[in-house]
Order: sequence, then C-alpha cells, then structure tokens
Amino acid sequence: MSQYFEIHPQNPQPRLLRRAVEILEQDGVIVYPTDSCYALGCRIDAKSAHERISRIRQTGPDHHFTLVCPDLSSIATFAKVGNVEYRMLKALTPGPFTFLLPATRELPRRLHHPKRRTIGIRVPEHTVVAGLLEMLGEPILSSTLILPGEALPMTEPDDIRARLEHQVDAVVDGGHCGVEPTTVVDMTTQPPEILRHGREAERVSAGR
Repeated sequence: MSQYFEIHPQNPQPRLLRRAVEILEQDGVIVYPTDSCYALGCRIDAKSAHERISRIRQTGPDHHFTLVCPDLSSIATFAKVGNVEYRMLKALTPGPFTFLLPATRELPRRLHHPKRRTIGIRVPEHTVVAGLLEMLGEPILSSTLILPGEALPMTEPDDIRARLEHQVDAVVDGGHCGVEPTTVVDMTTQPPEILRHGREAERVSAGR
C-alpha cells in the first residue's frame, strides 16, 4: 500500500519532501503534482521503477518519457541543445512545456525514443517539484498520469490514491493542479513543431 503525503503547494514541508525523496532513492515510484497536472515519477537509473510506470500507463516502446529538471544548466548532460534551441528554452522555462531533444550518450539507451533517439525535457514552475529536485540532486524520470483508456489526466489526489495505492509507493498530494497536460514541442525540426497543444501553447510562437 502506498504512502500518502499532504504537502502544501506553496510552502511544502521539508520533512514530507524528504520522505518522498527517500522513496525515490529506494527506486520507488511516486505520484506528484506539477504546473500542468499530476505525474508518475522515478529515478533515471531505476529500471524496475521505469518498467512499473510503463505498466501503469500501458505504454508502448514509442512512448516519450520526460526528464523533469530543476533548470536549463542540468539539461546538457542528457540532451543536445544548440544556440537556437537554447534561446527558445530560456524564453519558455520554467513552464508547462515538454521539449523533445536529441539524447546524449550519457542517457541510458532504454530511455531514448527507439527510432528517433530523443528524450523529453521539462523544467516545471512548481514549488513542490523544485523541492523534490533539490533534495534528490538529479532529474526525475516522469510520465503524465493518464490511465489506460482515459483521455484526461487524473487530478484529485484522493481518487489517485484509491486507484493506484497498490501500484505506486507514494502519492504526494499537492492539491488540485489542473487537467491540461504540457504542450509538447519537437525541437529536432526547424522551425520547432508543436506535437501536442496543451497549457500555454500560444507562448511557443512568441518564444521562437
């Protein structure tokens, strides 16, 4: 049965953040709030946790997982970013955007898109996420919490707990955080292409 942490969305309690991070460090799977909707997350190197998230989402090999990063400085280790791409990322981060970028050799191959060799990169604007990332000291491998057969993400922590309490190790309740997923931008094309219109999609054109 999963643990359940009620965390203040603006002033998260450090002791609860630490408990969630300890679960991640033990290769666990958590549900946590972001600036768009709730997400499933685990450590990059936690292969078994990665596989658990895939089973929960029932994703195929073409599913793009996302690395949730604290800032742009941590992206270069995992994704290749040119000057043009960097300017756009700087204009749009932090925010509700997922950027598809070519993966570097440092990223485990199992996390690449199998055909395109790309990875999703995200820098959310959310206090709870910032606290988790600071304590963990590395990006969180994430996927939007949309269950099989459903069109929209789960939004209510109590419902998430009821549905997933035997499939995840912790639910971090940061309150309601919306149903609109991130806007996904393919940065491997020129000009960049919006693959999914989500929150604040109109900002992409302004950030080019």
